[in-house]
Amino acid sequence: MGVSSALEVLRAVRRFRVADAAMRHRAQAEMRVNETDLMAIRHLIACERQHRVASPKDLSEFLSISSAATAKLLSRLSASGHIRREVNPDDGRAQRLFASQSSHEEMRQALAGTHDQLMQVALELTADQQLAVVRFLDAMSAIAVMPSAEKLPNGTVTS
Repeated sequence: MGVSSALEVLRAVRRFRVADAAMRHRAQAEMRVNETDLMAIRHLIACERQHRVASPKDLSEFLSISSAATAKLLSRLSASGHIRREVNPDDGRAQRLFASQSSHEEMRQALAGTHDQLMQVALELTADQQLAVVRFLDAMSAIAVMPSAEKLPNGTVTS
């Protein structure tokens, strides 16, 4: 694969990122929330699907925001009916966070059919292609979040 093919791969990634951002913006507009709110709601829904209970600390770490910013976020989402908070019965002080049923429904409506269509595209790949895509996207993600002065896998230093 030559440089021109590699550039086309990066262009395709860029096109997907633009399309994904547009999808998220539509969901934000339909749910009347900002980007961080949407990320928080999606995270809580994902935790519920994995049978994990989220806490404010978990959410703060996931979103990479301060505890003060998390407190404001939770107040806003609770007041708007997007989440519910429960006292952790095991400790009596800590909070457990859940997306409200209406948030589940709004998210389904906002992304109606999109997830199923994305899954169908992924299922059309062979097992080797799926593995290659996962490796590629994981490597791209690692580079995107690394501080600028770290070494890349090929030994070069970013600046």
